[in-house]
Amino acid sequence: MGTAARLAELVVEKVPGAALAWNPEFLREGFAVQDTLHPDRLVYGIPQDETGPTAEALLDEVYAPIVAAGTPKVVTDYATAEMVKTAANSFLATKISFINAMAELCEATGADVKQLADAIGYDDRIGRKFLNAGLGFGGGCLPKDIRAFMARTGELGADQALTFLREVDNINMRRRIRMVELAREVLDGSLLGKRVAVLGAAFKPESDDIRDSPALNVAAQLQLQGANVVLTDPAAIENCKKQWPQIDYADTPEEAAKGADAVLLLTEWKQFRELDPVAFGKVVRQKRVLDGRNALDRDKWEAAGWSYRALGRRHSS
Repeated sequence: MGTAARLAELVVEKVPGAALAWNPEFLREGFAVQDTLHPDRLVYGIPQDETGPTAEALLDEVYAPIVAAGTPKVVTDYATAEMVKTAANSFLATKISFINAMAELCEATGADVKQLADAIGYDDRIGRKFLNAGLGFGGGCLPKDIRAFMARTGELGADQALTFLREVDNINMRRRIRMVELAREVLDGSLLGKRVAVLGAAFKPESDDIRDSPALNVAAQLQLQGANVVLTDPAAIENCKKQWPQIDYADTPEEAAKGADAVLLLTEWKQFRELDPVAFGKVVRQKRVLDGRNALDRDKWEAAGWSYRALGRRHSS
């Protein structure tokens, strides 16, 4: 915040008559082309002087097919345009951490966080998106953005406005610790020498990005605490090997789970969600699955003889 105004001054100084337009992007990893061609909205941060209409017209020309399709457009000042992206990411992070905080309470009370999310998600004011309890968020955007947002508001003397984001960040990091604790609990109180299959390393499906990945963080902690981790991921293995060469890697879930004492689903890739629990159960040593993303069909896995655990869910009977 404040960058656009500083750049605008430099632009005018170097090229008299030129103007700066601030046009934030809202692209999701794995869906960047789709989000470019079919965005939820367009945001134009333009000068609040006589050059503003020209800047708006030029942006309309760039986005002509999208504007013609009726995509909502917000034309505003620099400061507002700057805040839109970070405020949106902060809201999403807050929503994720909210349901993960509820997962902590569900574990304490015996409630079921998935059913809770379904119930409150029917409220139009809340909505069901981003109410999936689990390991929390990672990647190169949400963690960085909320921390940078807090830092910048501190520089502006308005840090009290975003103190809640510190707890959003804390809740998110606690989920990783809790997953390691849950694995130890499932493995009879000790990780030492236990073979653990980890399904997923990327911070989200359809990406090979392991930046601040909750899945990789949990896998690494299990390894450091004495487990024999075998990790598989459809896209991120090569990136993982550079960062954590001491972890063993497998090309398929079946290879990773061979002789495993427990299986952890940590990134909800489609091929992991669609595993056949009956066939998959034939390769493991113990049928114990920890669903770090609440992505599996619990009834189906339990019917196949698996002990199922997940963050914010009741234990298997």
